[in-house]
Amino acid sequence: MTSHKAIVSGISGRYAVALFELALESKALEAVESDLSTLKAMLDESADLRDLVASPLFSREQQSSAIDAVAKAAKLGDLTVKFLGVLAANRRLGALVSTIAAFEKLTAHHRGEVRASVTSARKLTKKQLGDLEKKLKLAVGHDVIIDASVDESLLGGLTVKVGSRMIDDSLKTKLDNLAIAMKGVQ
Repeated sequence: MTSHKAIVSGISGRYAVALFELALESKALEAVESDLSTLKAMLDESADLRDLVASPLFSREQQSSAIDAVAKAAKLGDLTVKFLGVLAANRRLGALVSTIAAFEKLTAHHRGEVRASVTSARKLTKKQLGDLEKKLKLAVGHDVIIDASVDESLLGGLTVKVGSRMIDDSLKTKLDNLAIAMKGVQ
């Protein structure tokens, strides 16, 4: 199996590896993954929570008590609560978002899955996402988890990023390339 260090790096990677190994050891991987998903959604929805974890203006005690209150309100598991406490005590709550992303990479790798970032001009239907997932699975040889987003500036088509590979089949890129080609004709 590939070393965890080869999958993630940096401070957030080290914290993610520590949490991942503790979760595996205590057979709480799914619970921690669910907790972090809940926490990620809360961070996406609340600017105040993002400010709390990112701002160095809050004291260690303020961050610690606030993140503890958030964890209790969200009914997060003991391991996740302790982990958040360690982050707060070490003044590393600013790395929480990247730590969650690193943890997601580790769990996906553990399950033999690959994450694909798909950006389309319009929201894709469940059928379109399912078809795309099947095609990507054939292309990469692993189960694929799609992180879909919408960027209307693409005009049409989509972009797909899997690992270091990127496929840009957007109308915007095609029009940009056509404009460049037309400039060369003049």
